[in-house]
Amino acid sequence: MAIFAKGWWQYNKAKSYVTLLALISFAQALCIITQAYFLAKTIFGLWQQDSLVSQVFFIIYFSLALICRHVLSFLRTKVTDWYSSEVGKTLRQRLLNKLFVLGHSFMVKEGTGNMVTLNLEGIRRIEHYFALIGSKLVNLFIIPTVIIIFCVVIDWKSALTMFLALPVIITFMILLGRVAKARATACYHYYRRLSNHFVDTLRGLETLKLLGLSKNYAHTVDRVSENYRNATMSTLRIAFVSGFSLDFFATLSIAAIALFLGIRLIDGTLSLAPALTVLILAPEYFAPIREYSGDYHATLDGKKALDEVERILNTIQPSGNTNSQKYATFNQNSTIMLNNISVASGQYQNNTDCHNLLDNISFSWCGFGKIAVIGDSGAGKSSLIELLGGFSEPYSGEIVIDGLKSHHLNEKSWQEQIIYIPQQPTIFQATLAENIRFYAPNATANAVRQASTKAGLDELLSELPRKLDQLVGEGGRALSGGEEQRVALARAFLNPHRNILLFDEPTAHVDIETEYQLKQNMLALMQNKLVFLATHRLHWLKEMDWVILLKEGKLNWQGYPQDLFKSSEFKSLSFSFYAENENS
Repeated sequence: MAIFAKGWWQYNKAKSYVTLLALISFAQALCIITQAYFLAKTIFGLWQQDSLVSQVFFIIYFSLALICRHVLSFLRTKVTDWYSSEVGKTLRQRLLNKLFVLGHSFMVKEGTGNMVTLNLEGIRRIEHYFALIGSKLVNLFIIPTVIIIFCVVIDWKSALTMFLALPVIITFMILLGRVAKARATACYHYYRRLSNHFVDTLRGLETLKLLGLSKNYAHTVDRVSENYRNATMSTLRIAFVSGFSLDFFATLSIAAIALFLGIRLIDGTLSLAPALTVLILAPEYFAPIREYSGDYHATLDGKKALDEVERILNTIQPSGNTNSQKYATFNQNSTIMLNNISVASGQYQNNTDCHNLLDNISFSWCGFGKIAVIGDSGAGKSSLIELLGGFSEPYSGEIVIDGLKSHHLNEKSWQEQIIYIPQQPTIFQATLAENIRFYAPNATANAVRQASTKAGLDELLSELPRKLDQLVGEGGRALSGGEEQRVALARAFLNPHRNILLFDEPTAHVDIETEYQLKQNMLALMQNKLVFLATHRLHWLKEMDWVILLKEGKLNWQGYPQDLFKSSEFKSLSFSFYAENENS
């Protein structure tokens, strides 16, 4: 009953579903016994040279039991298909809600390709798993039990033989099942890698083509897919061996029962009618375990997908503000303080093999202002922006806003004040106008046009047949990295009333000339707001009020921009930080 032990009952109507399956299985068991009994009676009567007419009622009863059995099988299929579909819908919705709460950083850690595959193909495999395993497991417990009770009544010696044969088969099934489970785990690992490689390839295909590296990367994808194929074939070999072994021992057990029945018939210690009944019931007695074993191997990938979904659903997440008070609108008199904040990679999975993304960061600010967050790649800039947006949770330290202490900022009243532009903005399957209206769904068409102009989207609009009504994203017109960031900037321009702007290299995918063209509009947007701008480009610094310099997750320096260039910490920055900014 392993499937019922771990979280099965949490699903809606699970008890009613299992009860209904149990009733159907019990009715099927009665139909099987009725078939066997009247078939044996008919054969026994004909063996005694009774007329066929005298066996008509036995044949009718047998036929009715056969029809009833198949009707019950059809009903069970409908019930399992309906319930597995409902479970799939529930899991998909819970998973999407959970991923939304865990945020962008968790998606990056897990792999976008893996998450997309889990939501689509993984949920379908889980539905297949629930449709097969649940009903077969109920059959495994009920049908053999009812059959062996009936056999005890008509011939207890044969029932004892059947009872002793079952543990042997189950033992071999468990041993082979453990090996198959280990192989399936390895297979699922390669499947996740293949999913992530595939999505990463699609994202970077244009760049790979430009750099002439697409053929080289094709070899990497081919290698990963070959590893997945080998793991799949290894799992299938174990499944075939398991199926052969189970069929062999089940057939051997039936043959042993037939042998003992034959010996007792020759000795005259058993009549033909009960012997025939037991012999007909013997294959039906072992059939549920054979079906369960076959479906167990066929649904191992679904079981692994379910384990993965459950792991994500049980992942530790920000639990809400420790104080029930909501954050007031941030204004020129508001304060924000970070006290000894530390964020670690792998903390969502309780992973012991992790490192600090942010290490004992302490910082305070009062009122509006433009704050630059700089540092080498991997210094922790994106981690700090995600923390301020409430998309990640520190494992130590506290955040204080206007005197209100909290462990994190995953609070609706705070996030409703934020405009967040990450390095890779999300473009939804919708029109360009609907994507720009992300923060302001009721904005007018004229406001959308003005925002798109400020964000430098006029050139893109000139190429689109339907202009702002053009479908973009999945299934629509694909956007480059620079165009995606311009759409994200247009979202900010369309909703200038939010007082907190979090920019994580918002112009990373545009050239330096285009960035200078956008800069004036962006600076106008930043007025009278609290702005955190993570950037690699130094020309922004002279526009900032304060600079935070991060190094290996630690706050290495903070101060006024004009003091930064005189400091020794600035000279320690890597060449990659300012190579493209020589003219700034």
